[in-house]
Amino acid sequence: MATIIGKDGGSFMVNTSRLVHEFLTMVQIDSPSRQERAMADWYKARLIELGLTVEEDEAGKAINGTAGNLIARLPGDGQGMPIFFSAHLDTVEPGRGIRPLIEGDIIRSAGDTILGGDDKAGLAVILEAIRIIKENNLPHGEIELVITVAEECGLLGAKQLHRQQLQSIAGFVLDAGGPVGSIVVRGPAQTKIEATIRGKAAHAGVEPEKGISAIQVAARAIDRMPLGRIDAETTANIGVIEGGKATNIIPDMVNLKGEARSLDPRKLHAQTKQMTTILEQTAQEFGAYVQLTVEDLYPEINLKPEEPVVQIARQAIQACGLTPSLDSTGGGSDANIFIGLGLPTANLGIGMQNVHSVEEKMAISDLVKLTEVVLAIVKTAHDWR
Repeated sequence: MATIIGKDGGSFMVNTSRLVHEFLTMVQIDSPSRQERAMADWYKARLIELGLTVEEDEAGKAINGTAGNLIARLPGDGQGMPIFFSAHLDTVEPGRGIRPLIEGDIIRSAGDTILGGDDKAGLAVILEAIRIIKENNLPHGEIELVITVAEECGLLGAKQLHRQQLQSIAGFVLDAGGPVGSIVVRGPAQTKIEATIRGKAAHAGVEPEKGISAIQVAARAIDRMPLGRIDAETTANIGVIEGGKATNIIPDMVNLKGEARSLDPRKLHAQTKQMTTILEQTAQEFGAYVQLTVEDLYPEINLKPEEPVVQIARQAIQACGLTPSLDSTGGGSDANIFIGLGLPTANLGIGMQNVHSVEEKMAISDLVKLTEVVLAIVKTAHDWR
């Protein structure tokens, strides 16, 4: 066990063996995106055992999944800032039949699957923190838990949430890949671009001049696009191209899928516009037609250092003897969605390593440190004025 000394001199314990046991239990429950039913049931039962009220929303039905988001509440004493903690139930593939191994301080996968620390490390830490609060009757304000589904396939569960479902005014997501002590304060907005290019079919050997190759149109357009790292704040990519039926047929249709991301919404708009304009102009040059769909996937994260949610995280991390860092990321998380709902949300580094790979690993010491940080956030938010 790890002993934590509070500012009032009182001490309480992180039960390391319990924390590790529940983490190992959770990673062995299969929960790929949209198939989180077993994991949701297990986690919901643990929260109810701890005396929390738990609701499950209709997100599962909306996204064609087996489970919805869980929203749990631990009533407070009416002091401080009402806050929420969040982690997601789903994992990426290969994530079935996980066999975790412990080697000293490190928990890793057996090498044929992911470990599932993304985000079951966050789930385990939240559960242990709530247990400690209950066991030690620690003072706390209103605490809500937002446990989402289908995060890994487009933040789909979080997108089904509504602001009126939550009483909190700020939140902390436990899902960033940095070290414990890091706070994501900047993250990009993202747009999804899908295009269907329609040309004209013809026999490739007999009369190719009568055809319009949709593949050639796509290739020319992609070659003209600025892609990859555009600048320090902006990236773009065409990730999928599908089309063609046979080598002796001029292809009359190609589907493209791409994206653009930027920390600056004006740059994101400009990059997206440039990509779609190039597609339209190139299709016109060849006498082809392009059908475009552009979707805003999530808004940017742009938290200021002076915002309460950032200050609370920093003070809590410092109280645990760690050095906080304010970081920027190129990826998206549920924090983007919560911010879009008007809820200032910090995504906290949880120490997971080599995520989304069969080399994934998690340090036991980081699980303990993160639990300490969560408890310190609860105390800091409770004392917040």
